[in-house]
Amino acid sequence: MQSLFPDKIVDPFHLAAKVLAIRSNGQTIVTLNGSFDLLHAGHLYILTEAKKQGDCLIVALNSDTSIKAYKNIDRPYIPLIYRLEMLAALACVDYVTWFEETDPRTLLAAIQPDVHVTGVEYGANCVEAETVLRYGGRLHLVDRIPGLATSALIKKIVAVETACASSRH
Repeated sequence: MQSLFPDKIVDPFHLAAKVLAIRSNGQTIVTLNGSFDLLHAGHLYILTEAKKQGDCLIVALNSDTSIKAYKNIDRPYIPLIYRLEMLAALACVDYVTWFEETDPRTLLAAIQPDVHVTGVEYGANCVEAETVLRYGGRLHLVDRIPGLATSALIKKIVAVETACASSRH
């Protein structure tokens, strides 16, 4: 599949050069990471809040293998290539990349963001905190919109499907 947004999707091996170019323009770099499987309004909220924190928003996605390792074997529902395209299509996202590990600390050490955004549910002691703070960055926590977690939406879909199947019999 040919990318619709080749200028916004950055291979992790080329990320250092991209970060250098961004910094040479005097821009502040904001990072946000996650699986972003089944994109929904809660994701859009945290992405737009992240973009408000600086000039350039880089979103780092967990690879398919990474998601299987830290969520479960049935995830992701949407393969990485399509998740990259969905995020790249959003105006608030400047660049999107990915990482193979179960957490983004190695990638964040390479980027050294000025601001890293995460959900308030992960808190100031999130796994990314030490890496971000070590390089002089700061954390910005964003409240979750109740009921809009992917896992909650999946449970709701399964419940509705189960109820519909039961009513047909």
